[in-house]
Amino acid sequence: MVAVRTAGLRVLTYDTELEALRMLADRREELTRARVQTVNRLHRLLSELRPGKTKKDLTTAQAKKILASVRPRDLAGKTRRRLAAEQLAELVVIEKKIKALTKELKTLVLARGSTLMDLPGVGPVVAARVLADVGDVTRFANRNRFASWTGTAPLDASSGEQNRHRLSRAGNRKMNHMIHIAAVTQIRLDTPGRTYYRRKRTAGKKRLEALRCLKRRISDAVYRQLVTDAQRLAKTGPGGHCGATQESSAVDLPPHIDTSDQPLPGPAPTTLPATETPANPHTSSAIQPPRRRARAVKMERPTGRTTLTATSVDAHSTRPNPVP
Repeated sequence: MVAVRTAGLRVLTYDTELEALRMLADRREELTRARVQTVNRLHRLLSELRPGKTKKDLTTAQAKKILASVRPRDLAGKTRRRLAAEQLAELVVIEKKIKALTKELKTLVLARGSTLMDLPGVGPVVAARVLADVGDVTRFANRNRFASWTGTAPLDASSGEQNRHRLSRAGNRKMNHMIHIAAVTQIRLDTPGRTYYRRKRTAGKKRLEALRCLKRRISDAVYRQLVTDAQRLAKTGPGGHCGATQESSAVDLPPHIDTSDQPLPGPAPTTLPATETPANPHTSSAIQPPRRRARAVKMERPTGRTTLTATSVDAHSTRPNPVP
């Protein structure tokens, strides 16, 4: 009922490009989980074939090398080697699909006109997930709302004189995972994020606390980049983002002002008649016009004698009033 009776609501449109980007990002995430499971199974089989020779981070090249050096003679060993070869073949196929999807995601992100990949630690996968989940960035009033939605805004957990914050479990966890990937990548490489992280560590923060600070900083950078892209696309033409119209853009936040957000008008003019003071018998009897006092006596000083003359007739007469 509120949506029907409220005027000026933003009209959302179905963006097929973002929907395709979302489906491809989900598919790549499924293939990534399948790759982890396949690598774990292959690692277990190779560890049984060559105990102590398998590395923790196993790649297809290392698995092929280990599998080629094993020639079991018993039936259990031969069966184990055959299953390992099947798992290796599945791993090669999965990795080919992941590479193809990554290339397709990069093409779609660039065709979208996004510059998210210019940020350090943000690749095609992270940029595609951000665009697919955010959609229209103008629905976030500011960077603080965006950080709360991504789960990178820490929660205050101070107690007494101890000032500290704890991790927030709220928000979009996929977006939080993408920002975490970008933060770890920046720490690993020579980037401004690593400098910021080390400065926080030097200031006395723990490893996870410094990482949370870096994630919040990356969240703000992602928001600024999205707003910049939205402004650039709004100048070239409407429809740059999902739900963007000619009335709604990133430079005009919020696009419409509700009646509750408008400033209050000045005092209304008086429409009621002026109220009269109720008659109070005690007050009316008490309030009387002041009596006229007899003015002072003038003194005339003629030559030779002094005479007193009253200014009013019978003002100071002591004679009794005649009875009619």
